[in-house]
Amino acid sequence: MRAVLEARRKAAVVRVEELEAELERVRTDLADAEEVLRRRVIGLEQYLEALAEDEAPAAVAAGVSRRKPIGPRRAVPHRENASGVEDLSVDYQAVMAAAAEAKADGLDARRTAVVLGWDSASASRVEGARARLKRLVERGWLVEVKPGRFTLPASEQAQDADAVGRPGGGS
Repeated sequence: MRAVLEARRKAAVVRVEELEAELERVRTDLADAEEVLRRRVIGLEQYLEALAEDEAPAAVAAGVSRRKPIGPRRAVPHRENASGVEDLSVDYQAVMAAAAEAKADGLDARRTAVVLGWDSASASRVEGARARLKRLVERGWLVEVKPGRFTLPASEQAQDADAVGRPGGGS
């Protein structure tokens, strides 16, 4: 009986040592993860501070910013704050080019999905394209002439018509 109890005690000692080693490994992993988290929090805070500093002087200086958009929320700058279509992301530039081609007929969400290379049979993709068109309307790049039809503002359509009417301009 004594030998059985001694074997169980030794097994318990081995198990305790294994669990202590495992606990030490977990504590090390936790410390590493906390360090990564700390660095990311600091990085996010620095990014937000830099973003706030960049935006404040631009608003005070002249009310017009010529900087490139930063981050996903600023992917579409307001028209008056942009120097041109080149300030937009590549996808939005493609949408603007399609709107220019569509002229007064306008661009719809399904056609926009095709322009973006998305599956136009997918309702979620068409709604995503509609959201992009609405965002362009909100920011002054397009106008919604009737529900679901998006065109360039009248001033830009007139510029396109002038370009076509000029010698060497198309017709």
